[in-house]
Amino acid sequence: MNTKLKLTKAKEANPKEPVKKIKPKRNTKRFLLLKLKSGLFIAPSFLGVMVFFLIPFCVIIYYSMVDNPISKVYVGLANFKSVASNEAFLTAVKNTALFSVISVPLAMVLSLILAMVLDLKIPFKSQFRTFFLSPMMVPVASIVLIWQVLFHNNGAVNDVIMKFGAERIDWMKSDYSIIVIVVLFLWKNLGYNMILFMAALSSIPRDVLEVARLESANALQTFFYVKIRYLSSTILFVTIMSLISSFKIFREIYLLTTDYPYPTLYMLQHYMNNKFKKLDYQALSAGAIMMSLVMVMIIGLLFIVEERFGKDVEG
Repeated sequence: MNTKLKLTKAKEANPKEPVKKIKPKRNTKRFLLLKLKSGLFIAPSFLGVMVFFLIPFCVIIYYSMVDNPISKVYVGLANFKSVASNEAFLTAVKNTALFSVISVPLAMVLSLILAMVLDLKIPFKSQFRTFFLSPMMVPVASIVLIWQVLFHNNGAVNDVIMKFGAERIDWMKSDYSIIVIVVLFLWKNLGYNMILFMAALSSIPRDVLEVARLESANALQTFFYVKIRYLSSTILFVTIMSLISSFKIFREIYLLTTDYPYPTLYMLQHYMNNKFKKLDYQALSAGAIMMSLVMVMIIGLLFIVEERFGKDVEG
């Protein structure tokens, strides 16, 4: 007698009692066939991860522990010590960390504020949403061209500030360059983050918000004690995506300033790119592993914080 017939007869015998689903036994042919089919579906993704991620990462670990890929003499952690004491690497780490610390929280807070404003019943809501999403449709080369026109030594921004009596600034070759890049990062990423927060805000149960209102909770109390908890998983995702995007800002900086930019714009990707051009694989691999370990620790910490603040609202 097959499983479907058993379920039908059990339901006819006692229609009010819930019928337990009969699972196939682990040693049956049907169970083994099911496991085989599941494995075949997963196989393409697993092979892709193996070929493009796990195997290259193992190769990088190997390169980081030899003197060079030709002689292949094992040197242990000597490459890591050399990279950690390299002045260019330390400058790149400092600049990258500073940029991420400034840009990621700003992207989080501003996009959340925009999402909450657009969640209200305001006029021209769809037009504002389109305006903030438009940078996602602009190619990187066009973005760089716009920023060159704005922040060049003879650009539009200097023309404006000179009318107010200020002196001309060479934005990309001064300490203000980091501000220019932060503005560029925010302009590119606010729209995407805003849409994610708008979707999360719309999914908050309305009865919970109604209970908070009946309990005389004001707007700030409702936000910090109710909304922020339901937004915790979205905040985690947006933070991770913004952090990853902050590491990708090298593309725009490179197009604006080439290989060796002003010292405040020298990022980790500049160090990696220059080492790759010199075929210094051992230093490149050691630096990549160190950067990966830091990223894993940061993302792990974010998951712990999200678990602490959001576990009581997850269904």
